[in-house]
Amino acid sequence: MITHLLKIKAKALSSLVRIGKAGVNESVIAEIKKQLHLHELVKIKLLKSSIAGVKKEVVDKLLTQTNSQLILLQGNMVTIYKENEKK
Repeated sequence: MITHLLKIKAKALSSLVRIGKAGVNESVIAEIKKQLHLHELVKIKLLKSSIAGVKKEVVDKLLTQTNSQLILLQGNMVTIYKENEKK
């Protein structure tokens, strides 16, 4: 899909995963991978306690550990995309 179309779809999504004060850990990554497998396009809410001045690093870690691409970063909401191999 074209990135522009993914951005349009992303704005209509509600967040499927929330990252809280525990930050990015193995269980969060596992849940994001599961949601990416099911939906391909996943919106993640970063609670203020999880990003405390390191939002860019948190987003980079998410993208690296899930092998996904950033579609939209707006405020504390991150939308990522990973195409399913089975399609």
